[in-house]
Amino acid sequence: MWIADGWKEYEVIDTSKGEKLERWGDYLLVRPDPQVIWDTPRKNRGWKHMNGHYHRSSRGGGEWEFFDLPHQWELHYKDLTFNLKPFSFKHTGLFPEQAVNWDWFGEKIRNAGRPIRVLNLFAYTGGATLAAAAAGASVTHVDASKGMVNWAKENAAASGLSGAPIRWLVDDCVKFVEREIRRGNHYDAIIMDPPSYGRGPKGEIWKIEDAIHPLIKLCTKILSDDPLFFLVNSYTTGLAPAVLTYMLATELKPWKGSVESQEIGLPVTESGLVLPCGASGRWSSSR
Repeated sequence: MWIADGWKEYEVIDTSKGEKLERWGDYLLVRPDPQVIWDTPRKNRGWKHMNGHYHRSSRGGGEWEFFDLPHQWELHYKDLTFNLKPFSFKHTGLFPEQAVNWDWFGEKIRNAGRPIRVLNLFAYTGGATLAAAAAGASVTHVDASKGMVNWAKENAAASGLSGAPIRWLVDDCVKFVEREIRRGNHYDAIIMDPPSYGRGPKGEIWKIEDAIHPLIKLCTKILSDDPLFFLVNSYTTGLAPAVLTYMLATELKPWKGSVESQEIGLPVTESGLVLPCGASGRWSSSR
């Protein structure tokens, strides 16, 4: 398992009864987590002194309950700054476990010794975009939500990356890739972080089990002759790391490289164990 253990301002303090207690800077949040199926004693005082609690509804969805939590605050990871705010369906605008991937591809970009063009699909609030840009890459950031793209731009400004070579696009990811194929554009690295289920700007339905392999296949048509890496993330528990390996190894066979896939996770302070947070598949060039 790849573990995101480089955080100083974020931690998973404890997990129990379908929820996790987290520290986001100066604030404690309790949020649901489907992986937490155990019923361990809630000994940490934070369970009773949280600043925000997301209550899941039995009818689907849920709502936040706040106790002295600001509308927005900042969180830092190394040289990056993120604006956080609680919004729909338990999210804060950041997936901290992805830092383990930011570190991995950031090092690859810095050591490449050449300009690297990165395409970030389903780019959300820009964590991977900022990590790639900070490492020296030029990045094309694509997400179907205008609100998320604007949020990502705010994070770039907060991180001192307003002048970085980042192209911000509100678009359906599949249709964007299809147009890039027709335009003849190519990228040295591709990152995709697809949701399990989603809708495009015109109501297009995305289901990861049906759509992920065709999209990987499409993306190979916009890879450069000398690609650096290809990263696929999955939050769907049904997609095992070996499935990601199989798809990447199959579709990237024409290029010289290797694939490794693992679960990714976050350390839990109280137990000393690791909370699983999905899986990542990484193809790397062997050149």
